[in-house]
Amino acid sequence: MRINVVTIFPDFFAAPLALSIPARAAAAGRVEYRIVDLRDYTHDRHRTVDDYPYGGGAGMVMKPEPFFEAVDALAPQGPVVLMSARGRRFVQRDAVRFAAMPELTILCGHYKDVDQRVADHLATEELSLGDFVLTGGEPAALAIIDATVRLLPGAMSDHESAFGDSFWDRGLSAPSYTRPPDYRGHTVPDVLLSGDHGKIAKWRISEGEWLTRERDRRAQGDPESSGM
Repeated sequence: MRINVVTIFPDFFAAPLALSIPARAAAAGRVEYRIVDLRDYTHDRHRTVDDYPYGGGAGMVMKPEPFFEAVDALAPQGPVVLMSARGRRFVQRDAVRFAAMPELTILCGHYKDVDQRVADHLATEELSLGDFVLTGGEPAALAIIDATVRLLPGAMSDHESAFGDSFWDRGLSAPSYTRPPDYRGHTVPDVLLSGDHGKIAKWRISEGEWLTRERDRRAQGDPESSGM
């Protein structure tokens, strides 16, 4: 798989992509990262990527030309994703979809906004991590890369563990415990120590379903929902 990232801060990605699963997947030849400096596609001596908004108002807007030219040069085969607070929320099924594709291109905005023509006529979709605003699209792009790359065959040493993650064809996963069985009086549920794999599987399904219901109730502001 090839992942392209268009950004004005290419150094932002150097350390994270050199660590853990993203780095191991690249070393194994499962993924190639191309980090593109948006300023390389400007044509003035100041390498300008932003300008004042039409109609007035505070903040600066990123210009369309550098984005279009950068994507033209990449000639990507696959989704072109603009990270945007207006975008649909990124979910696990998006990571699964991206991991099955040969190429993914992510456009990182900055400043106040990105010219809407990038969203309308260049990006194939707009995605967001949630209802909050980041300084730029770079942290969101890293989250999408990590969620996608870990699903590639051979990226994880224990790929089966990905199938037990939250949101894999279901809601939240059950809580996890490890040694010691009793720490400061806080004990592991007896069923997990029973050795009865049938009961353990049922417990995990039941706990995951309960946690998912509780999360949904809290999200809806249900006063009867208990805190955790």
